[in-house]
Amino acid sequence: MPELTPGEVAARSGVAVSALHFYEREGLIESVRTTGNQRRYRREVLRRIAFIRVSQRVGIPLAEIREALATLPEGRTPTKRDWARLSRGWRTALEDRIARLEALRDTLDDCIGCGCLSLRSCALSNPADVLAAEGPGPARLQ
Repeated sequence: MPELTPGEVAARSGVAVSALHFYEREGLIESVRTTGNQRRYRREVLRRIAFIRVSQRVGIPLAEIREALATLPEGRTPTKRDWARLSRGWRTALEDRIARLEALRDTLDDCIGCGCLSLRSCALSNPADVLAAEGPGPARLQ
């Protein structure tokens, strides 16, 4: 089968050509060059892009997606079995993220966006900076 142009891959995958170039720079996908120095992609890249997009949609950072794809022999396209194995590895991090988001959702009505007009009931309040020992950032939302 003939290889696909960047425009064809973009149309079929739903990502912009610039995203294809970005994925390529990041080592997530590969292209070959024609004698006229134009990019062409093997059809298997469509499945690889789908894997990347689904992984991103569930909140997996690109660095982790790259690491996952690097575990596949010779850069091959992920299979259903690969997805099952890789997603098991991501499950704990996703469950933790879901728990943090649920906690944020459940307390969001109490938060008025810090100015802070409700220090007596603020879940983020940190009198005397006692949370400094836990490191930088919003320790109660991590």
